[in-house]
Amino acid sequence: MTTLALTGSPLWYASRAGGTLALILLTITVVLGIASGGRTAPRRIGRFEVGLLHRNLSLLTLVFLAVHVVTAVLDPFVHLSWAVSVVPFSASYRPLWLGLGTVALDLLLAVLVTSGLRRRLGVRRWKAVHWLAYAAWPVAIFHSAGTGTDTRLSLQLWLYAACLVSVVGAVWWRLAKAGPERVVGRLVAAVAAIAVPVALTAFLAAGPLQPGWAQHAATTAILHGGGR
Repeated sequence: MTTLALTGSPLWYASRAGGTLALILLTITVVLGIASGGRTAPRRIGRFEVGLLHRNLSLLTLVFLAVHVVTAVLDPFVHLSWAVSVVPFSASYRPLWLGLGTVALDLLLAVLVTSGLRRRLGVRRWKAVHWLAYAAWPVAIFHSAGTGTDTRLSLQLWLYAACLVSVVGAVWWRLAKAGPERVVGRLVAAVAAIAVPVALTAFLAAGPLQPGWAQHAATTAILHGGGR
């Protein structure tokens, strides 16, 4: 375990725990959404039960995401403003990777708001926005890998691997069960299922797994008035 991880404040631990749980729940939600859609919908379980589980997992994801954001902003080691949680790439501390987290949050909030307005928007518009939840997942996993000073820990790496295997496996299973229609959509899904694991692996190897990655980011943050 790195020295940076050991010297974190209680709020930092709470933020990482909330973020990690949110990523796990988001992964489960995405896998369930992929596996239960279209022709792959389960026959022994009613769509109402699947939809209810999917919705409850989504809400639980947002709860832990809120814990992650609030504790990160309140953490005195890195001076983050509340605006950082809604305005992407506005932080001085790891602006790119924190910005990705903000993008993921904004996408999920858009899904939440439009779900409440589903009847007014109509099914087609709601579904179009609902796809943002799937886009939020890879953004969230890159945010977690790029921001966390504990990314080099074996347990955290295994977690990322499990999330990747789960989602990619669900995508390929869905593609195998899909019919001949929507060729473009199936092609995009297949390319994404290959590109995301390759891109994340390359990033981890060139970034967080390199010695001094977390220390360099912390030094930069200290120069801006905070850091760990």
